[in-house]
Amino acid sequence: MWWFQQGLCLLPAALVVWTVASFVFAYITAVVLRHVDPLVPYISDTGTLAPERCVFGIMMDVSAFLGIATVYVRYKQVEALLDDEVKLRRLNFVGLLLGWMSSFGMCVVANFQKTTFFPMHLVGAILTFGVGAIYILVQTLMSHYMQPHIHSKTTFVVRLTILVWTLGSIISMFVSSVIMYSSLSGVDVPRKLHWIPGEPGYVPHLVSTVSEWFLAFSFISFFLTYIRDFQKINLRAVAVFQSSHLYDGTVPPSRQNRPSETSPLLAGTT
Repeated sequence: MWWFQQGLCLLPAALVVWTVASFVFAYITAVVLRHVDPLVPYISDTGTLAPERCVFGIMMDVSAFLGIATVYVRYKQVEALLDDEVKLRRLNFVGLLLGWMSSFGMCVVANFQKTTFFPMHLVGAILTFGVGAIYILVQTLMSHYMQPHIHSKTTFVVRLTILVWTLGSIISMFVSSVIMYSSLSGVDVPRKLHWIPGEPGYVPHLVSTVSEWFLAFSFISFFLTYIRDFQKINLRAVAVFQSSHLYDGTVPPSRQNRPSETSPLLAGTT
């Protein structure tokens, strides 16, 4: 059995690969069409103009769906591993809500381009990366409390390292963005897609874009730590029939005296 056939580990792997592919595809397309500069543009800039913004939006919507599914599976896994630890169960539920908010933020970022509706795009970015960073913090805290009796200390250390990487990228991006905007008063920065080396604000702009790419990849890398965990879990849905018919009123004679059924939606062989 291949590694990706074990449990649900294909889910976080698909999330990471698909999201990276959406970034790379949008970047290559935008650079080839000369919509952005090749040297580290903002991720949002690569998905601003047609046709790349159309594909970028669709691909990020799929990433959001994969993110929602991954966060839910993680929630169910931790819930099953915990006994009667009320604090951890509450923390786990908070993590579920934060993860779903961050995933929804990806949809907002992808569908509200910065050049068309910048305030909403900014809200989406805060949901994706800001709330996403808190989600990573919550999961790292749970990893701390769950080691060593549920998983190894190495898992906690790796997640802690990614958390520090994420927070460092956020701080660097925020500070450099403030400096950039303060040095470009009167300039419509969200619509500025081309930069000339040496012009005012170029250096903080470059620091800001590099920080954004670092932040994106740190956030995505966190889900790689779920692959080994998800190899040990499977979920299945069960269909419970409450009646042997779908009529609202009188049951036809042909359907009478038939027992109700409970049937697994995903049935296996015995």
